[in-house]
Amino acid sequence: MKAIKYIGILFIAIFISSCKDNSSNDIASVYQCPMKCEAEKTFDKPGSCSVCNMDLQPIAIELNDEPISEEISETSIFNLDSKWHTEEGETILLEDLKGKTLVMVMIYTTCKAACPRLVADMRNIEKQIPNNKDLRYVLVSIDPVNDTPERLKAFAIENQMDAEHWTFLQGTESTVREFANVLAVKYKQISPLDFSHSNIISVFNDKGELMHQQEGLGVDNKETVSTILELVK
Repeated sequence: MKAIKYIGILFIAIFISSCKDNSSNDIASVYQCPMKCEAEKTFDKPGSCSVCNMDLQPIAIELNDEPISEEISETSIFNLDSKWHTEEGETILLEDLKGKTLVMVMIYTTCKAACPRLVADMRNIEKQIPNNKDLRYVLVSIDPVNDTPERLKAFAIENQMDAEHWTFLQGTESTVREFANVLAVKYKQISPLDFSHSNIISVFNDKGELMHQQEGLGVDNKETVSTILELVK
């Protein structure tokens, strides 16, 4: 998908210098009876076996046989370090949503045309997905000037989207533009309270990697729902 390709290109330069080689594991030395009088028992210091009195022999053991990587992939939106204000007045990073499947859309609350239909599409998707604590629906405002946390909170209540699994985000003009570019969402302000914009709903896995995009208003969301169900099962 174009968006995935875009994200990869965007972050390759950022992370190329931070790549780590995990091919070698730590090695530690311990001591063991050559006759294995006490089976596989090892000692952390040299000495003699209490059974046969032979000198203990050093052996090497490998640590971290299966290291667990906490690195974020190059294509993850969690690489973005921008700060966002939620409708609850909290300040978060996108990385704070790590571990959750994310269904994201960009709207603005004064929109009278496309955004109400995008909101309806989001709610339609929500109705088809069983409640899941690891799933979050996120609406990002493309109008950070007017969509304050207080306005977003009121909008959430008005549209019955005030439950915990709904999150509204206010950024700055630059962070909103950056995020829109990552999602391949195009928008342009055409009056103080009005924007023209793309209509895209995006699904990310719990690592912040784009898995699916739905473009259009009132379109068949079967594939979107299927993708979400597969991610949260």
